[in-house]
Amino acid sequence: MRRSTALRSAALSVGVAAALFASAGSATALDGTVLTNDSAGGTAVAVGDVLSAGLAEGTNATFFDSADGSTGVTCATSGFKATVGDNPTAPGTATGSLDSLTLTDCTANILGVTSVAITIDNLPYTLGVDSGEGNPVTISGEPMKISAELDTLIGKITCVYESTGINGSADNADNSIAFSKQEFTRSEGPSNCFSPGYFTATYSPIQNETAGGSPVFVN
Repeated sequence: MRRSTALRSAALSVGVAAALFASAGSATALDGTVLTNDSAGGTAVAVGDVLSAGLAEGTNATFFDSADGSTGVTCATSGFKATVGDNPTAPGTATGSLDSLTLTDCTANILGVTSVAITIDNLPYTLGVDSGEGNPVTISGEPMKISAELDTLIGKITCVYESTGINGSADNADNSIAFSKQEFTRSEGPSNCFSPGYFTATYSPIQNETAGGSPVFVN
């Protein structure tokens, strides 16, 4: 009788331990990674996956001569591609490389300027997406560089602007990353190149090209 009781007790102990282990494993799995596909808490975005986005519908990318101004360059088309380098368990910071960033279909409302072309130099840049409050996004370079080639009434001029980094935020409501009034300082160009310049753009939806265009969420 004592042996039967002891066996039942041992079996119960093993069962409780197994249940606790399973529960702990489930809790860890539910934590998830910083970036997931299809939903918050969805499948992890894999290292090496390529993320991309264009401008949010109905918006432009702008580069103006003051934080609250409206004089400068407006681009109807913009987009980026980035490669995921690290996607840790949340909370944390996912990192990667911003491999391409384009600003096209641009116009300028600067006196004497008839057309403008924008190029982004010194790519790739370093990209970080944090799971903290507000889902902060950082882009940094050595340095980040925007070149604006302006056709003017007196010929072409090139204005070059630089920044060591800009800050934005991600939003799961529309799978977006937004940058608002991020400052760049003129590093090259004549005095009629305004300085500083302020960059604003919202990119949405952020998609995982490697996973068939799945929307990307920040956890």
